[in-house]
Amino acid sequence: GDICEPDFIKQLFETEKIDIVLHFAAQTHVDLSYWHALEFTYVNVYGTNVLLAAAHEANVEKFVYVSTDEVYGGSTDEEFDESSPKRPTNPYASSKAAAECFVQSYWERYQFPAVITRSSNVYGPHQYPEKVIPKFISLLQQNRKCCIHGSGLQRRNFLYAADVVEAFLTVLKEGKPGEIYNIGTNFEMSIAQLAKELIHLIKKTSSESEMEHWMDYVKDRPMNDLRYPMNSEKMHNLGWRPKVPWKEGIKKTIEWYKENFHNWKNSEKALEPFPVIEPFAQLSGP
Repeated sequence: GDICEPDFIKQLFETEKIDIVLHFAAQTHVDLSYWHALEFTYVNVYGTNVLLAAAHEANVEKFVYVSTDEVYGGSTDEEFDESSPKRPTNPYASSKAAAECFVQSYWERYQFPAVITRSSNVYGPHQYPEKVIPKFISLLQQNRKCCIHGSGLQRRNFLYAADVVEAFLTVLKEGKPGEIYNIGTNFEMSIAQLAKELIHLIKKTSSESEMEHWMDYVKDRPMNDLRYPMNSEKMHNLGWRPKVPWKEGIKKTIEWYKENFHNWKNSEKALEPFPVIEPFAQLSGP
């Protein structure tokens, strides 16, 4: 079903006796959000409102809204904690920040047991190949070049999926209503370095010139934050820390994509570098 269909969602809560909600449903691809800002707003903000209303009426025990480190905007040095202001710089992040405000208003008005999480980039098996790690892996496994936006110097923090699952289980058990929790990691690398790492592992080369051969620099998106450094002390205090080392996580991920790339509809289309147009232009509705 669709979170933007109030009748369907209401019926779901009435028939399934739902008592816990983990709200992951969203449009999440930053590049696409520049083309389809209205669709992102519709799904991410309106859809969240539909779900909030139904969950509140159903008197659920806990509602976890899954947000993103991108609501903070970029930073080169300042580390964001949960009290840092929201300064989103793209339509996707703006829609997630707006939805957060509605979630918080339910807590303020009704003491509705909502918790907000903001996590770093997640990677691992089963991820749709429009995201950077499965995209680069899949391109290289098809003997195609990694398409890198702009300079490739933008740095991202990567968390393995199993660690994120543990984080959400911790939040379900220990997270306090009305609170926000950063789910982050200190592991960080630039997109260019990520490409080189994957080229080394998949193409079995350490030669700089050969690595460059597998890298294709394309036009950057209109706004591309350099870093999202987060402080996750609050989560650490609940007893959670990431455990899966990068080398182990990326090895498992590469192995999975060898066999499973074609599991998705339109998987081939997801590998195209998204052409960049003027920000917020060519808006299309839901």
